Amino acid sequence: MITVSDLALQYGKRVLFKDVDVKFTQGNCYGVIGANGAGKSTFLKILSGEIDANRGQVAIEPGNRMAVLKQDHFAYENEQVLNVVIMGHQEMYQIMEEKNAIYMNPDASEEDGMRAAELENKFGEMGGWNAESDAAELLSNMGIKEDLHYLNMSELTGAEKVKVLLAQALFGEPDLLLLDEPTNDLDAKTITWLADFLADFKNMVIVVSHDRYFLDMVCTHVVDIDFQQVNIYTGNYTFWYESSKLKAAQVANKNKKMEQKRAEMMEFIQRFSANASKSRQATSRKKALEKLNLEEIKPSSRKYPYIHFQPERQPGDQILKVEKLSKRDENGDILFNNISFTINHGEKIALLGDSTATTALYEILAGELEPDSGTIEYGQTITSTYVPNENQRYFAGAADQDLINWLRDYSENKDEQFIRGFLGRMLFSGEEVYKQSSVLSGGEKVRCMMAKAMLAHPNFVLLDEPTNHLDLESITALNEALRDFTGNLIMTSHDHQLTQTVANRIIEITPNGMIDSLMEFNDYLKAENIQAQRAELQGAVAV
Repeated sequence: MITVSDLALQYGKRVLFKDVDVKFTQGNCYGVIGANGAGKSTFLKILSGEIDANRGQVAIEPGNRMAVLKQDHFAYENEQVLNVVIMGHQEMYQIMEEKNAIYMNPDASEEDGMRAAELENKFGEMGGWNAESDAAELLSNMGIKEDLHYLNMSELTGAEKVKVLLAQALFGEPDLLLLDEPTNDLDAKTITWLADFLADFKNMVIVVSHDRYFLDMVCTHVVDIDFQQVNIYTGNYTFWYESSKLKAAQVANKNKKMEQKRAEMMEFIQRFSANASKSRQATSRKKALEKLNLEEIKPSSRKYPYIHFQPERQPGDQILKVEKLSKRDENGDILFNNISFTINHGEKIALLGDSTATTALYEILAGELEPDSGTIEYGQTITSTYVPNENQRYFAGAADQDLINWLRDYSENKDEQFIRGFLGRMLFSGEEVYKQSSVLSGGEKVRCMMAKAMLAHPNFVLLDEPTNHLDLESITALNEALRDFTGNLIMTSHDHQLTQTVANRIIEITPNGMIDSLMEFNDYLKAENIQAQRAELQGAVAV
């Protein structure tokens, strides 16, 4: 158990938390949510002891071992991968190092021998004899192949280092597990494995994540940081989000049909509780979801951008035809080869593949890059827009422009009030519209790109990792906009829920060909025939 009492933290005049009193209990998984800058990561650092609050205390039940996901990907460059994982159980690793040092010492005394025997007993009680095999199993489950286990961390890629540090945090079944954005840089298969692992994890988990699918799969409780307070609610993210919207509607319409609104809320609780019982929550945690109570939810102070793609015209019979498209990178390596597909009415495509390859394909479809071979042909009625993964080039040449003039360049209507209205939709209000593009954060730049895309009134949208840098509120708003969009789209996103709820067709590109399937994302990930096709492509030799 972790007990937080009378906690307060502020930097100068900026108050993050005040008068926080909460308890975290064993067997539950807590998802920490809050707007950007609310203090989610800071709160985890206070719980772990990395930083101190201005006032109050954090009490951890004696004897509980805490593990924290490390954020420094270069902290163990000269350490062997397998040892880095075992370091997750610090006491076990120290015992292992001490006893091994005694065994390696040719001048070890009788007293040293007795110390080694004592250490061996402790090591065995901790499960140390299975340490290497347990660490290896964790790594293998995350896709780190056995031939990498004995390399130094410096020899791994960035994505592989992320997985090793995650395995380190999970190693040895800690009593308290703190994870800050654990799904960053993970592929869909590893995220699914991690969700299953945490759903069955018997001890306490506290996790910060922008991945709504992941939060829904693992969380029994939501820790909402809002109004400089920390409140804990039973249920996963979807329940909190829907409940908060309903509660806000109740407050806004408190004098209108109150009993009817209450009945709608109670119906929602019953429906959600029934659905929750079918999720991947471990049996021991489902009991918590039976205690869902809408009355405890408070309306959120968070603001959601208004994203809406309104096509100027409906597309005709021909939308997009791609034939025998191929592209190599600057080193001559094949990114994709012989890619052909035709898009039909109503299709929303999730594009999968190596990020360099998918970005190259988006740039070709957007007319910013020439293919090595093949053709693309849009229908005459198609108006497309492109939201790239890397958007710096759209702002670099306009560093001294304020947001009004930046967006005006992409608008047929130059009226300032009209431009202000669009910026207001993206949560730029008041003096914020005079911000210079050079000082924008990553999330603010993406919101500007969304405003630019909406001004095009497209019936075809290209979206390369649009959720990068966005907070949960913006991701949720984008998800709803793409779900309701009446045109066609091609998108790539690490946000599982976005892909699952929007895409009705999956195209996966490889250097040796492509897989094209009319499936939802979850079905695609599980389909044995898709796995067989992928294995066949990986074993093929491209020409």
